Amino acid sequence: MSSHPSDTSVKRSIVVEVPLERAFEVFTKQFGKFKPAEHNLLAVKIAETVFETRVGGHIYDRGIDGSECRWARVLAYEPPHRLLLSWNISPRWQIESDPDKASEWEVRFIAETPQRTRVEIEHRKLDRHGDGWEGVRDGVAADRGWPLYLQRYADLVAHGT
Repeated sequence: MSSHPSDTSVKRSIVVEVPLERAFEVFTKQFGKFKPAEHNLLAVKIAETVFETRVGGHIYDRGIDGSECRWARVLAYEPPHRLLLSWNISPRWQIESDPDKASEWEVRFIAETPQRTRVEIEHRKLDRHGDGWEGVRDGVAADRGWPLYLQRYADLVAHGT
């Protein structure tokens, strides 16, 4: 892996063979279909993952018992080009309630052709998490982090569901 010990951001991207608007729509409206169910801070299984598509909204997991885990807040919502969200998960993989200790992730949708879109994720300001922030960086950069999300997203887009 090419990350430098002091890197406070992680960048990953993937190209999907759909128009810009469709790429954005699948990412936001079907986020729960490609988010790995095992990525769960609740005490019970996840019934659904909800992406509230507006500034001030959240991404949250709802457990089968109705409990909720709001792990991201929507900071910018600019269809079909850009999303900016907070990452409210601490280095101990618990919810971080202090917004000053949350990192952020930006998703950009860039039309390469009318039928092809590049989706770029930059997860940055990881050092805001304080002690142990490198573990968050290494976790989101690893195969089970953003690369897994992007691959599952691309598979969902490709199968047109």
